[in-house]
Amino acid sequence: MGKVTGFIEFERQKESYLPVEARVKNNKEFVLVLEPDKAKTQAARCMDCGTPFCMSGCPVHNIIPDWNDLVYTRNYRGALESLHSTNNFPEFTGRVCPAPCEASCTLNVNRDPVGIKSIELFIVEKGFESGWIVPQPAATLTGKTVAVIGSGPAGLAAAQQLARVGHAVTVFEKNDRIGGLMRYGIPGFKLDKDILDRRLDQMRAEGVEFRPGVYVGGEPLKDITNLASQTIAAEELMKSFDAVLLTGGSEQGRDLPVPGRELKGIHYAMEFLPQQNRVDAGDKVKNQLRAEGKHVVVIGGGDTGSDCVGTSRRHGAASITQFELLPQPPEQENKPLVWPYWPIKLRTSSSHEEGCNRDWSVATKRFEGRNGKVEKLVAARLEWKDGKMSEVPDSEFEMKADLVLLAMGFVAPAAPVLDAFGVEKDGRGNAKAATDGAGCYHTSVHKVFAAGDMRRGQSLVVWAIREGRQAARAVDEYLMGATDLPR
Repeated sequence: MGKVTGFIEFERQKESYLPVEARVKNNKEFVLVLEPDKAKTQAARCMDCGTPFCMSGCPVHNIIPDWNDLVYTRNYRGALESLHSTNNFPEFTGRVCPAPCEASCTLNVNRDPVGIKSIELFIVEKGFESGWIVPQPAATLTGKTVAVIGSGPAGLAAAQQLARVGHAVTVFEKNDRIGGLMRYGIPGFKLDKDILDRRLDQMRAEGVEFRPGVYVGGEPLKDITNLASQTIAAEELMKSFDAVLLTGGSEQGRDLPVPGRELKGIHYAMEFLPQQNRVDAGDKVKNQLRAEGKHVVVIGGGDTGSDCVGTSRRHGAASITQFELLPQPPEQENKPLVWPYWPIKLRTSSSHEEGCNRDWSVATKRFEGRNGKVEKLVAARLEWKDGKMSEVPDSEFEMKADLVLLAMGFVAPAAPVLDAFGVEKDGRGNAKAATDGAGCYHTSVHKVFAAGDMRRGQSLVVWAIREGRQAARAVDEYLMGATDLPR
């Protein structure tokens, strides 16, 4: 632990942001990493709680009390080693994770929790700054080959773990750049792609081969997120590799089948967001979806919707409104009732703070427009009782809408990939594979494994990293008969 009385003496310090007027002028990151003295003070708040619920709240089970204490004593290299022992990519989770560990912090019972996420980011950035994060190639090679399909956090975590124990790993990605949804789903102002590239450089030096622009299995999906220039049949990979790990992300957005859905100007979030990321990378995107001067309506109140809000603000939208079907959560959770579990409460993102009208318990009934172009939506108020919704009588209202972005979650991974390998699916269309017992992460097909969104459905980056690490352990055990990789 840090200072014995630190949790009494010091208050939680929020991460500092660049001013709104400065940060909305570009798509660069604006969160300021803690200074060493502030990181030490925040780490001092970690109390001797006996049972660190933060570790169980964290999907990768970061050893949080240990690296908090090491930061308090300014042993930053030791803190980095502890952090990397459970998390391959803390620079990603330190930026985009919602921090379930903080919700589980014992101090959160009746006070503000320790700023775990900000300390995590401080540690890893200190590691890069100091030159401590270097390639760790395997001392000996096994002669075994593994194909990883998908280069998001699950695929990258698995690939790095497998390469470090000596397997020859090839990562296939349908897009023209490696990174999956971290590359083309998360805006640059939340995760600068240079942060991703420096970790990829480390992995290349460790022996991981990346093959972007390759669609594996079946006929490539013709959508805006897929610019594959080459196709490889599933059968070819099965013959060429000793094991195959499916780690594609959930990109199939939930649709809104209401009258007027066919009008131009209504798009999935994953049509809108990747285009801006491509432009930020220097690509020329023909007929890019732009929000400047438009009245934007974002349907869906989650992180993807928030990303649409922030991107629309940077485009210079005339107005931005975000609708949510569910009722407005309470501003403060009932901590004695829900702790240490993830609470339902009102969360205001940095994008919301930049300017957005938010509305809850709203159902979109139809879209209307002229000449095939959307001009407005018609919605109604909802009443929720006993978990069931009903429309409030005479509550219909109209709203001007030049651009409508559907951000209501994702329903399943790319079905053609699973079909190409003949993998059995669960009831939600994900690859069916258990996570414990014999053959964990193994699908119904010999030597084919699945992890991340491909197996569990839409989830967090930190869950993807956990599944990638655990799947790597399962693959290593399958190939070698035993494994020393951590769970």
